[in-house]
Amino acid sequence: MKRRKKRHTLFMIILILLLFAAAYILISLWLSVNFLTVREFTAEIGAEHPVRTVVISDLHDHRFGEDNERLAEKIRETAPDLIFMDGDMLNGESENAEVPAALIRELKDTAPVYYALGNHEIDYMENGHPELTEELEAAGAAVLDKEFVDIDVNGVQIRLGGMYDYAFGLGGNNDASAAPEDIRNFLEDFQNTDRLKIMLAHRPDSFIFGDASRVWDVDLVISGHNHGGQVVFPFLGGLYGGDQGFFPEYVHGMYEKDNFQMFVTSGLGSNRQKLPRFNNLPEIAVLEIR
Repeated sequence: MKRRKKRHTLFMIILILLLFAAAYILISLWLSVNFLTVREFTAEIGAEHPVRTVVISDLHDHRFGEDNERLAEKIRETAPDLIFMDGDMLNGESENAEVPAALIRELKDTAPVYYALGNHEIDYMENGHPELTEELEAAGAAVLDKEFVDIDVNGVQIRLGGMYDYAFGLGGNNDASAAPEDIRNFLEDFQNTDRLKIMLAHRPDSFIFGDASRVWDVDLVISGHNHGGQVVFPFLGGLYGGDQGFFPEYVHGMYEKDNFQMFVTSGLGSNRQKLPRFNNLPEIAVLEIR
């Protein structure tokens, strides 16, 4: 009789634990798709006055409410000076660019919107939509693809660039001549200034390989792409990050690497990864530059 009671008790404990685990997994999966969080970060790069920016990336055509009004409202509440859309706001196979274009229209009167291309924008254009840049600009964004603009914000002079390509590639090259000619010319022009130099580079991989962080004079690189590691384990962090492989070093938050600082947002969504986002809330990153 006692053995039966013990077995019954053990069975109930295991059942309760399994139910709790299943509930935790289901709730975390739901939150990782639907629950917007605002996180604040600081980049100390020598700005005379604070510049408040919002960084979003990797929306992947997801909608937080009709036409993303929940997303737009939360961004407006942060009162940014600048808004950075750092790539993969749609998917390579998207039928149109209405999701990012509608969001730009919602936000263009809140603060200037600057848009850098990600791999999905490039795939989208190659899949028969070469007009993407013109659509995004018509909606109200400035698209930066191997281009830069000089802007003044709160008395702070900034050179803001955008570049998707690798600064060198994946080798161990340690001089500027190793970069492809168009990249080398762009980066040489970009760094030729006394302004603060900020680069929107969708992939952190574009600058963390090939000694790019030692060669190029960039104050701050802002990236996304890796979705915070997609699946985030307690104490271990993100599971996977593009060219960095499993448990990547540069996946979410602020980093210092050689000559520059790097910020990586975990982004807002994902496309068709083998694993869904887990323990990984969609992020609006408020990055204050000081």
